[in-house]
Order: sequence, then structure tokens, then C-alpha cells
Amino acid sequence: MTGRPVVLVTGGSRGIGAAVARKAASQGWDVLINYVAQEDAARALATELQATGARAEIVKGDTGSEDVAAIFAALDQHFGRLDALVNNAGVVDRAERVEDFSRARLDRMFAINVIGKIRCAAEAVRRMSTAHGGQGGSIVNISSMAATIGSPGQYVDYAASKGAVDTFTIGLSKEVAAEGIRVNAIRPGIIDTDIHASGGIPDRASAMASAIPMQRPGLADEVADAVLYLMSSQASYVTGAILNVSGGR
Repeated sequence: MTGRPVVLVTGGSRGIGAAVARKAASQGWDVLINYVAQEDAARALATELQATGARAEIVKGDTGSEDVAAIFAALDQHFGRLDALVNNAGVVDRAERVEDFSRARLDRMFAINVIGKIRCAAEAVRRMSTAHGGQGGSIVNISSMAATIGSPGQYVDYAASKGAVDTFTIGLSKEVAAEGIRVNAIRPGIIDTDIHASGGIPDRASAMASAIPMQRPGLADEVADAVLYLMSSQASYVTGAILNVSGGR
């Protein structure tokens, strides 16, 4: 256990999660990088962060499953403290209309995007809340502008799951505000990461540039900057906030 603050980034091996891990390390945080399948990427990222002087560890685990307990057990073992949770892990699926959604698709979507975030936040509260002997901390949930747009004809289920994240953020922020924990969310817009490929539209970010008021997709680093702000003491009076990082979309 060191004097440096510790952040757990779920889904931290690539995309927005990896950008958050890099920014956090550069600003004096030690980092636990959670991943599901991209072990090589997670290890490479940890090595990169260690070279900057940060302590960085990795832990495999699907936040949509019973792996949540093991993820936090690894946190306790490696660091013995938690100062921030970036609840980033999430999935999208192939573009489909609502009448074509399978039950398996919906179960997976909500298990990871909603239930997993709630369970990770619960574990974080147990460690950070002053009511449980903790020293306080910050939770940043990664939502999406889809929560307000609805994503018709593509990902209505994804949009609905992110709407649930927004509501959860507001409710939890009020529940733990007097216990030293700030809870906020980021709503990224169209960000140039490989999540679009997993949804079967690898060029979606560039193709949608004309629909964005700023006429370009965002970068993972731009989302990470907003996350680090909400984690920082500069946001000491900010809780229950949902910040759009969307180029005006």
C-alpha cells in the first residue's frame, strides 16, 4: 500500500478505459486495469504505465458475471485501498430493430451495462464510504448520449441501458453524498474507438461526423480528460452530475 490514490478502471484494456488509465497514471494515480478478453493489451498497458512510475496491475473479470467479487478481491490484495472507480465496462451489439432482439442479447446487454455497474459501485461504496470506515472517494459511470437520443434502428437496448446508468448515477449520488463519495457520469457521443467494430459498423465514427455539430468524432483522450476532472479535487462540490462529451450532439 502506497500513499498514491488508487483507481479501478473496468474495461480498461482499450478505448476510453485505456485512455483513462493513462491519464490517471500521468496525474499520480496507481491503477488496476480490469479486462475480459484482451489480456495482451492489458499487460502492455500496465507495462507502459509502470514505466512512468505508476503502479499498475491487471485483473481479468467479466463485470456482468460473478467475477465482480474476484475483481475487488484482487484490488484489496494488490493495493489495499480504493479512491476512485471508473465504471467503464460496457458492450454494444449488432444494429437491429427492437422486434428482432433476442432474450440472450438483452440479458447480456443489461448484465454488463447496468447490473455490472451497480454491483461494482456497491463494492466501491463498501470500501470508500465513511459509513463503512472508508475515507471517501469518487465513482464515475460511463453512460452515453444514446441515453437521450434513443438510437432508433440500431441500438435501442443499448440506449435504454445507458438511460438506466443515468438514473442510477443520480440516485446513488444522493444516497452516499454525506458519506464522502461523489458519484457522477460522463455521456460520450460518437467517439473514435473500436466499440463500433464490435457493433458491426467499424467506420461509424467517421461516417457520422456530419451529424455532429463540431463535424468530427471525439477522441478517447477527450473523454478521459472529463473523467479525470470528475475524479479530482477540482470537482469537490460536483456530485449527481451527468457531463455530455459529445461535440454538441
